[in-house]
Amino acid sequence: MRTAVVLLTRDLRVHDNPALAAACTADRTVPLYVLDPKLTGLSPNRTRFLHQSLADLREQLRNRGGDLVVREGDPVTETIRAARDTGAETITLAADVSGYARRRENRLHDECARHRIALDLHPGVTVVPPGAVRPGGGGESYKVFTPYFRSWSAAPWRAQAPAPQRVTLPDGLTPGALPGLPAGESPHACEGGETAARRRLTTWLRQDLQGYAEAHDDLPGDGTSRLSPYLRWGCLSPLALAEAARDQGADAFVRQLCWRDFYYQVTRVFPNLATEALRTTADRDWRYDDDALQHWKDGLTGVPVVDAGMRQLREEGWMHNRARLITAAFLTRHLGIDWRLGVAWFSRWLLDGDVPNNSGNWQWTAGTGNDTRPYRRFNPIRQALRFDPEGVYVRRYVPELKGIDGAAVHQPWRLPESEFRGLDYPGPLESHRDEAVWLR
Repeated sequence: MRTAVVLLTRDLRVHDNPALAAACTADRTVPLYVLDPKLTGLSPNRTRFLHQSLADLREQLRNRGGDLVVREGDPVTETIRAARDTGAETITLAADVSGYARRRENRLHDECARHRIALDLHPGVTVVPPGAVRPGGGGESYKVFTPYFRSWSAAPWRAQAPAPQRVTLPDGLTPGALPGLPAGESPHACEGGETAARRRLTTWLRQDLQGYAEAHDDLPGDGTSRLSPYLRWGCLSPLALAEAARDQGADAFVRQLCWRDFYYQVTRVFPNLATEALRTTADRDWRYDDDALQHWKDGLTGVPVVDAGMRQLREEGWMHNRARLITAAFLTRHLGIDWRLGVAWFSRWLLDGDVPNNSGNWQWTAGTGNDTRPYRRFNPIRQALRFDPEGVYVRRYVPELKGIDGAAVHQPWRLPESEFRGLDYPGPLESHRDEAVWLR
């Protein structure tokens, strides 16, 4: 009887999981997740989401006669041990792009060769595999989105992998206990797992997808899908989501999924995206101001739309896409603070925080990345007046300003001085360079 181990990493689902489907063609299958101590504690929010997702995946596999095998330790060591203990001939794995994932994959390749076990890599973390489309002239990755989008749009998409009907574990294998559910830090974080992902997807497709192009930048309306945490952990197949959106003619949303793929193909050849600038000439002398940075983290900059975004981040472990741009631009363009500090703060809180998209978007905003107009600036007040014209989003997250009507909430310092002083809300942090000219 043939046995295969599937090492699950960021593909915590049974639907359209090519690595799992391939392993299930064997007579016996070991769905394995290894709790890696090196990744423990990086983000309490993501740890909670991960553990919820593992519990849901275990239930899905048990419903098919199998189980999720949980081990703790070095993922390569534990995977090889599971394969040897069960006599597995093959290990399957979803290919990934971060530096850590690539090192893990290379080590696993070497160990499989040493133990004469086949290692089969499969797609699954993106719509189009990161290396599938390349620019002409011998380049390894596209540096500009628009030509990448054209090539990506013309590339064939693989067929979705069927969910296994039955999963059969080897006899005598102890699945292992799931860890206790940690508290997390954000009180209103969404629930992890494929079941929650598919429930959210069903609602999104039925109610909100058609209006996405017009609504996705609207801050109070919250017309985004909120599916990014499920994509980050593979609770939802990006290919399945892209096909569902394309079938409904939602080109604007498909384009956003292409942006996600874009940063994955960038990271594939530039794995240090979180710490090294793509455009080194733009990685200028950053300002390091602990007090200003802390005000930004705490949502106490005195610029309401920035503070609303930063408080949403802490409350939900998520932030509206337009607010991400505004808050990142404020830190880097107006305060002049190093984008890497922003990457690290977002990475701590975001349920969807990963190297490709978190770091790629921060570099785009800071002018060190893939932006074709790297010197552009974003006026936070104009952004607020355009995308939150009545101040609904700001008042939702900054309760100190709930008594201010309409758009006046975006510039409370313009109120009569006695009124402003009674708000228990700070005045705006001034830029070190332009003395808050941008506020006028």
